Amino acid sequence: MRLFIYTLSLYLIGFQLLQSQNIYPKNYFEKPMDIPLILSGTFGELRPNHFHSGMDFKTQQREGIPVYSVAEGYVSRIKISHWGYGKAVYITHPNGYTSVYGHLKKFDKKIESYLKKKQYEKERFSIQLFPSPEELPISRKELIAYSGSTGGFVGPHLHFEIRKTDGAIPINPMLFGIEVADHKKPVINALYAYPLSYDAQVHQSANPVKINFSSNEYGNLLAEKVTASGTIGFGINTYDRQDGALNKNGIYSLEMYVNGQKYYGHKVEKFSFNESKLINLLIDYEKYMRTGQRVQKCFVEPNNTMSIYDRSIPQLGYIEVEEGKKYSVEIIVKDLSGNNIKLNIPVVGELKPVTLPKEETITDYPLIASAYNKFEKDGVALAFPKNTFYEDIYLDFKVNVDGTAYVHRPVVPVNKSFTISFDVSKYSAEEIKHLFIARYNSKGYPRALTTKRKENKVYATSKYLGKYSLLSDFKAPTVEPSNFKNEQWMSKYKFLKMKIKDDLSGIKSYRGEIDGQWILMEWNLKKGQLVYDFSDKKLEGTKHTLKVTVTDNANNTKTYSGTFYRKE
Repeated sequence: MRLFIYTLSLYLIGFQLLQSQNIYPKNYFEKPMDIPLILSGTFGELRPNHFHSGMDFKTQQREGIPVYSVAEGYVSRIKISHWGYGKAVYITHPNGYTSVYGHLKKFDKKIESYLKKKQYEKERFSIQLFPSPEELPISRKELIAYSGSTGGFVGPHLHFEIRKTDGAIPINPMLFGIEVADHKKPVINALYAYPLSYDAQVHQSANPVKINFSSNEYGNLLAEKVTASGTIGFGINTYDRQDGALNKNGIYSLEMYVNGQKYYGHKVEKFSFNESKLINLLIDYEKYMRTGQRVQKCFVEPNNTMSIYDRSIPQLGYIEVEEGKKYSVEIIVKDLSGNNIKLNIPVVGELKPVTLPKEETITDYPLIASAYNKFEKDGVALAFPKNTFYEDIYLDFKVNVDGTAYVHRPVVPVNKSFTISFDVSKYSAEEIKHLFIARYNSKGYPRALTTKRKENKVYATSKYLGKYSLLSDFKAPTVEPSNFKNEQWMSKYKFLKMKIKDDLSGIKSYRGEIDGQWILMEWNLKKGQLVYDFSDKKLEGTKHTLKVTVTDNANNTKTYSGTFYRKE
């Protein structure tokens, strides 16, 4: 009988997945690369402040793997940036979907020549273009680019997406038949119980409690008995793995049943970008900020409007535990290949006195989430637009004698950017030019914010709570040749390389010129290099002047001027 129920359960899971997959066209899209597809990241994976909107394919730890269009269409967007997707191309297809390819090293000749022409016209590396359907038509399986590692400090891989063209809604590419070998079931790493009502407790605690569990004879998991009362919920740390890699990737769906009745469900089939930041309500944000562990809640927070949830379930994950009653809670994690893991939790209703009450802090700065809030203290001002926070809080706001500002604790998620400003009336005009606002990261290092100046104040916007300071930077960046010396012959060189660095406020912009004409220099952040490709344009004559100017975020500028010789 147990075997029959288990087999029926697997059948129902497979049927539900099949229903979801059948609404998307199969066999329409090709693979984007002609190598085995091994994942380093899955669609919907939990990332800092957002869901991963595509699949990350490994590229054998190297760059330069040919990347092909998965179907016919046209290049509808090219975006080049030092951050984010790096070099990315978007191809719109006639069936209503758009494919996206990111972190590319370079494009094939047709797209590359179109791009560089526009970059030279606008004299900028970072650019965003929207070609018309007639400008860059693409055939099925056409070579469009080569894989790379552009966009910040990422390793070699291909980021691939399929979006619904109307609304730019990312959808799990595996639903279109982009197959990845997967015979591994998801993993549940940790379980937590959450008292959710004012009178709730778990194991006599009003705070979240970690619950131990172990494997049973069927390969599933059984938790220790949970004693509780009031309204409670659960959360798990979970991940999934596919064949060929050890990466801890994201799951596809999460469900919870209480006494056989479905109480909670979500799946990452698709989502919109404007709701992606609500990931901070899906996870236990405080635990993530304190420990780095992402615990996915099996209940829906009141202000969480994400579309991934099954909202036909009235309970939305909230379990009312009554004294003397027993509850059988089952959590099921699934991937898109039909693999699943189950965790059973026995719950007993016991009304006991709370020995670990919930910690609450009351300050002089009550903040109403639905209203505009502004606070000022010792020359530092904070302005929070409506709905910056998801709920009302008492803001913990302190300013040290050295001017360092502490804006609450970074364990509270922020929905919108807020403004922080510093009074700089005591500084001279020259000093103000070199001031910048810095936010300190979790390791205590200052990171410059884009700082603006107005009359007697400097200000910046941020989406993070924590420590802020007003810092000065009078030291210019360093700019020096990397692969050549001044007055050197460079006829046999394919590239000209410059080493650039800034120790405090960080590099804001750069410009390169040869013989007074702008040149396209690509900034390799990982190597700290500016690179110019001599094949971009033919140089007239043999003696050439080089000028490279770099500016940091505190208005310090350094210029390198030199000469080199080259015969085309």
